[in-house]
Amino acid sequence: MTKTKIVLLACGSFNPPTHMHLRMFELARDHINRLGPYQVIGGIISPVHDGYNKKELIASTHRCTLVKLALQDSEWIHLSDWECNQESWTPTRQTLQYHQNKINSALSTDNNMDNNKINDNDEPSWVRNIQRFQTNGVNVLVKLLCGADLLQSFSTPGLWKESDIETIIGDHGLAVITRAGTDPHKFVYESDVLTKFSNNIHIITEWITNEVSSTKIRRSLRRGESVKYLVADTVIDYIKNHCLYGSLDK
Repeated sequence: MTKTKIVLLACGSFNPPTHMHLRMFELARDHINRLGPYQVIGGIISPVHDGYNKKELIASTHRCTLVKLALQDSEWIHLSDWECNQESWTPTRQTLQYHQNKINSALSTDNNMDNNKINDNDEPSWVRNIQRFQTNGVNVLVKLLCGADLLQSFSTPGLWKESDIETIIGDHGLAVITRAGTDPHKFVYESDVLTKFSNNIHIITEWITNEVSSTKIRRSLRRGESVKYLVADTVIDYIKNHCLYGSLDK
């Protein structure tokens, strides 16, 4: 059976990136690969543009470096700094479509050229990672990886354009990481547009609970408390060396 190749894309602040951000990718890959007709071949982290103006958001140059450090041990998840390099904040729909189009273009080039003649040194690492797979014309689909809070936010009046929701879920699909005690199925049931595209929504329960969040990490850093084993050691070192989030180099 020919499997559809899946690339998971996570958008967000990553302010800073935590082990939980990376666990989401692992959980989603295991779940989707078990479904049968899919194979996850890559993961992309796309930090939000500085223009998002979220409270306590540090510069994207720092956040991209932190993501790179956090991903040093991953062979399949990569940073995309495209969103950060735009002139202003980019809606999630456009970020998904850019990465989908970039993958389509790269694979089309591969299929029309002798592999020995392809020079992909100028391509971002996340593109080169996907090019390693011999897709042989099989579709590669970019899905949005997110938490249940994003799924719930679709029902907040005025927060999302309905046309954007339809494109995100209808054309790409969602991999939603939830936790015991939450009911994302209820979010879907209460939304006509989510129900319409419910077949494109993969709801994945995180049974080994982990309450780590960037907000809690920043709070601990401000208070001079240890965050070891919650984020990568290289991330901690960079944060302290640059005195980010009110931390001190102790």
